[in-house]
Amino acid sequence: MAPLSEIAGAGPAPLAEECIWVMAQDRTSAVMAVTSLAPVVPEPGTNDVLRVLLTAVQRRERRYTPVVIRTRRLALGTQAVVALFVLLSLVVLLSLAVSTAVVRRDLERQYEQRALAIAHSVAALPGLGTAVTSTSPTPDGPVQAEAERVRRLTGALYVVVTDDAGIRYSHPTTANVGRRVSTSADEALSGRDVVAVERGTLGYSARGKVPLRDDSGRIVGEVSVGIATSEVAHEAGTLTVVLALVALVPLAVGLAGALLLGRRLRRTTLGLQPEEMADLVREHVAVLGGVRDGVVAVDGRGRVTVSNPEARRLLGADLVTGVRLSEAGVAPESLALFEEEPAPSGALRVIGGRVVVATRLPVQRGERDLGSVLILRDRTDLDEMAGELEATRALTDALRAQAHEHNNRLHALIGMLHHGDVDAANSYLTGLSDAGTWLSGVDDPYLAGLLAAKSATASEAGVLLRVSEATWLDRRVAHPLDTVTVVGNLIDNGIGAASRGSRLPRSVEVTLLADGADLLVHVVDSGDGIAAEHVGQVFERGFTTREGEATGHGIGLALARHTARAHGGDVRLVSRCGPDSGAAFEARLAGVLNAAASAAGERRG
Repeated sequence: MAPLSEIAGAGPAPLAEECIWVMAQDRTSAVMAVTSLAPVVPEPGTNDVLRVLLTAVQRRERRYTPVVIRTRRLALGTQAVVALFVLLSLVVLLSLAVSTAVVRRDLERQYEQRALAIAHSVAALPGLGTAVTSTSPTPDGPVQAEAERVRRLTGALYVVVTDDAGIRYSHPTTANVGRRVSTSADEALSGRDVVAVERGTLGYSARGKVPLRDDSGRIVGEVSVGIATSEVAHEAGTLTVVLALVALVPLAVGLAGALLLGRRLRRTTLGLQPEEMADLVREHVAVLGGVRDGVVAVDGRGRVTVSNPEARRLLGADLVTGVRLSEAGVAPESLALFEEEPAPSGALRVIGGRVVVATRLPVQRGERDLGSVLILRDRTDLDEMAGELEATRALTDALRAQAHEHNNRLHALIGMLHHGDVDAANSYLTGLSDAGTWLSGVDDPYLAGLLAAKSATASEAGVLLRVSEATWLDRRVAHPLDTVTVVGNLIDNGIGAASRGSRLPRSVEVTLLADGADLLVHVVDSGDGIAAEHVGQVFERGFTTREGEATGHGIGLALARHTARAHGGDVRLVSRCGPDSGAAFEARLAGVLNAAASAAGERRG
C-alpha cells in the first residue's frame, strides 16, 4: 500500500476514499479510524494527509445514502390470532401450574395420612410397646423384624420404632439401629399425632408419627412411618401429564376460535390495518365536511352508513347512521334513486322542490357487495339562473320584434305622409292609439311581446305560429320571468317538432287562458308526435329526439316543468300524437296572474 504522503500528494485519490469507507460506514467511525492512523504516519504533512482523508470520507458520506430497513407490522387479524393464542397459552399454563401444585399438595396430604395410618397400625401391634421396654435395640431383635415386615408389606420408605429417649429399635438401614433419630419426637411422646414432609437420613418423605404405648397405656416411645416423596412426584407428574393433555383440548379450541376471529376481522375490516382505518376516518370527516355535494352511503340492507349535512338538507330527513332509509323519513322519490335500475348517472330529479343531479355508485370489495353511494348535486340555483337567462333572452327577442314592428309602422306612416294621404295617416295613427296589445285577447306586454318574437322565429323556421281564438288573458302576469320561461320553452319545443315533422302546413297553436290567478297554457304542434317508448322520458334533462343534435338540447321541457312546479303547478303531456296534430302539452302556473283587472279589461267591461 502506498504511503500516506503519496496519497496526500496525489490528492483525494479513489483508493483513499475506498480504504476509509471500508474501515468505517459512518462519519464518526471514519474520523476515529483516521485519528487512530495519525501516530503511525512518519512523513511530514500529516495534518494535510488527515485533511485529505477526512475530505474523502465526507465526500463519500454524501455519496452513500443510508438504507433504512422498515419492519413490516403484522396484520390486524394476525395480531389478534397471536394475542389470543398467547393469552390462551398463558391461561392454560397458569391453570396447569396451579392444578399441578394443588394435586401435589393433595397427594402429599394423602401420603401423610397413609403414613399416619400405617404408623397407627404398627403402634397397635400387641406386645410392641413391651418389647421396646424389655429388650435392647439390635438389628436382629423382634421389633426390627416386625417393623421390616410391615414396611415390605405396605411399600413404605421406612418404619422406625423408638423408645422414649429417641433411640431407634428399627430402621431399613441396620447400622442406624440403636442410634438417636434425626428429627424431634417431642410431639409424639406428648401423645399427639404428627404429619409432615421432612428430610431424614433417607431423604425427603411424607411421614406420620404416633405415640407407642405399652399394655398399661403408658407412652414408651414413638412409631414413625415415611413414604418417599419420589412416589408423590411420580404420581403428580402422571396427573400433570393427564391435565396437560386435557388442557390441549381447550387450547386447540381457543386457537381455532382465534383463527376464525382473525378471519372475521380481516373480512370485516376489508384487510385494512388500524392505521389505515384511522387515516380513512380522518379523510372521511375532512372530505364529507368539505364537499358541497350531498353524499349518502347505504349498506346491502339499506341502512345508512355515511351521510353529510348537504345530503340531509337536500333529502329533508335526519339520516341517522344504522337506520334504514325507509324508516328515516326519506321521500319515495328519493328512495327510488337507491332502487332504480340502471343506476342513475347524472340524472335530473326534483326532490323537495329542488332540482338535483343524482348519481348512484355501487361499492364493492372484490366480489362482496358493500352497498351503494348516492351523490346529489343541487342544481336549483343554476336552473333558476338558466330560467332567468331564458326569460331575458325571450324578452330581448320580444323587444327586438317590437322595435322591428314599430319601424315598419313608422315606415308606413312616412310613406302615407310622403304621398300626401293625410287622412289615411290620421286614421292609421288613431288605430294605433286604440290598440292595447298586439294580439287580440292578450293584455300582458310580456306575453304579447313573447308571442310576437316567437312568431318571427317560427316564420324563419317555416312554421306558422297561431294564437287560438279561445285565448283570453285580461290580467297582467306577476312573475314575468318564470311565466316567459314556461311559455317560451313550450313554444320552442313545438316549433322544433313542427319544423322536423312531415305534416303540411307546419304550424304551432298556442292557447292562453286565465283561471283566476292561475295561467293555463296549451301548445299543439303539427309534428309527427312522440313515440310511445319515449313518453316517460320527454321531461328528463338531456333527452332529445333530434338525431345528431343532442348537445345543447333536452333542457327546455325539464326546465319548464321544474319552473311550473316551483309555482305549485305542473307541465304535462296531454297527447303524444293526434290524427291531425302532433304532441299537445299543457302547463298550469298557479298564482302568477295579478288579481286586479287591467285598464283595458275595465274599458272592455
